[in-house]
Amino acid sequence: MTTEAADLDDVAQAHRATGPLATFNRAGVLGAADVHVAMRLQRLGHTDDESVLLAAALVVRGVRQGSVCVDIADAPGTTAVDGVPAEDVAALPWPAPSAWTAALEASEIVAVGSGGPADRPLRLVDGLLYLDRYWRQEQLIAGYVDAARRRVVPEPDPGRVRAALARLFTTPAPDRQRLAAVVAAYRQFSIVAGGPGTGKTTTVAKLLALLQDQAGGGLRVALAAPTGKAAARLTEAAVAATQALPAEDRERVGTLAASTLHRLLGFKPGARTRFWHDRDNRLPYDVVVVDEASMVSLTMMARLVDALRPDARLILVGDPDQLASVEAGAVLGDLVERPAPSDVTPASGAEALAGADLADLSSGERAAALSAGVVRLSHGYRFTEEIQQLADAIRSGDANRVLSFLDTDHPSVAFLDADPASSATDLGVLRDDVVAASRDLVEASRAGDGEAALRALDRHRLLCAHREGPYGVAWWSRRIEEWLGEAIGGYGRDGLWYVGRPLIVTANDYQVRLFNGDTGVVVDDAGSPRAAFRREGELAYLPVNRLSDVQTVHALSVHRSQGSQFEHVSLVLPPAESPLLTRELLYTAVTRAEEHVRIIGTRAALAAAVQRPIRRASGLRTRRL
Repeated sequence: MTTEAADLDDVAQAHRATGPLATFNRAGVLGAADVHVAMRLQRLGHTDDESVLLAAALVVRGVRQGSVCVDIADAPGTTAVDGVPAEDVAALPWPAPSAWTAALEASEIVAVGSGGPADRPLRLVDGLLYLDRYWRQEQLIAGYVDAARRRVVPEPDPGRVRAALARLFTTPAPDRQRLAAVVAAYRQFSIVAGGPGTGKTTTVAKLLALLQDQAGGGLRVALAAPTGKAAARLTEAAVAATQALPAEDRERVGTLAASTLHRLLGFKPGARTRFWHDRDNRLPYDVVVVDEASMVSLTMMARLVDALRPDARLILVGDPDQLASVEAGAVLGDLVERPAPSDVTPASGAEALAGADLADLSSGERAAALSAGVVRLSHGYRFTEEIQQLADAIRSGDANRVLSFLDTDHPSVAFLDADPASSATDLGVLRDDVVAASRDLVEASRAGDGEAALRALDRHRLLCAHREGPYGVAWWSRRIEEWLGEAIGGYGRDGLWYVGRPLIVTANDYQVRLFNGDTGVVVDDAGSPRAAFRREGELAYLPVNRLSDVQTVHALSVHRSQGSQFEHVSLVLPPAESPLLTRELLYTAVTRAEEHVRIIGTRAALAAAVQRPIRRASGLRTRRL
């Protein structure tokens, strides 16, 4: 095949592109889809300015990668992009920022400023270039949050609040969970932030008890999460937390059940981003709580706030340091950092009631709590002190601190400085862990003990940043299959539904009440294979012929692991140049472990991950209306 023919077969190439679009496409900075959208805008808008078309393609690329906009002043490349070395990116013919901005301001396909025409596909505001619809969604969220922070809610009865706090929170020491409850009582919008195991769901149950106490009961409360799996886990955790409340509060709170955000807003046939509930058909709830809010995209958050009643409370719960939504936006992280408008007056009643709980906060944390409604829980209850220290070191962004910590022996943290894909790397310890956990799983499955099999399934999990290749889920799953076939007699020899097969659901199935990300095991049931899953906290055995979208789960991507916990975690790091290797990915993987975490990768890869935070451009974090 000739080089020309090979180029024509390359789906990454936009063959009709010319000028900078073609140059950036051939360099690998722009994908074919980015270029095709820009060329479509060229035809619709009758514009031939190459710098404007380049900017349009970069905005489309940014949305694909999770950003909401492009900062024109920072766009000229100085860092690696999708595997393209930084020096190659910098060598491309980038327009001068001032001339580029002037060309955009003069273009008929660009609206300039918040008051610009509403019928143009691009919008330039304060040096940030957006696809217009994402700018409007960002404005909707920013407008709601700033207005909610300004709005004065009915003043709670201080004596009644104090009595409820004494009943719900028994520690005399400064307590951020108690502070979060007080803040929620005095704010229409609040955020309960914190890592895994910091007691976020317990806090939510207690603050709902406080709100119900203030209202005398009867508040209509909705719990929601971005995925079916997260909603099911939230329901389990909320029910358990409610059971621990004092009897009178337990009765007022009632039975809490969560749904997905899609189900809360109401599916609309034929529409992916429009729902039954919107500004013309508001949600009927007094309080809406959204868990795992770090996974909520800009579009979904905009749809939610648009559907809230003007007097409804919104409480976002999640970990802003985890991986963000796979779609555009990092809304939770942006809102945690977004300062309150300057004209917001801190609630004096909240400050008086929470005086002791404010004692261990920095001035910034104090302002965030009293003016912005943001409380970050810091004490972890779920995993070991060493794992907590490692997670804190990763969050700090200091690679030397992380490496120094890992160079010291710790009972619950291990680091294997080696290339995990190299045949020279000794993976004996990893193999032993995988085989030991799987042997217990197989024994329980062959005995028909679904509960024991599911416990064994969560004993150890191998996590990967990639899906394919020598550092990916598919490759490591095959390798684990080989290890288990060698170590466990008869393993995997009974067809597709072999006993002991670990399963993961890959699409929501409302008929059997299984959700994307749920895990289960094939067990022996009187000589026939059945699948054991936990559904809403209860063990269920399902005929395997009722399972449609499932895969074998020997290894798992870090993205898919969000919301899960395992006793032991082993993390396979890709090479340092992998664009997927980020601080958030490393933090998310480490904090999936309860008792032990092992990192397998080179020091260069580990340092690169710590020093490479995900940068999702948006105006939500700082811009005022």
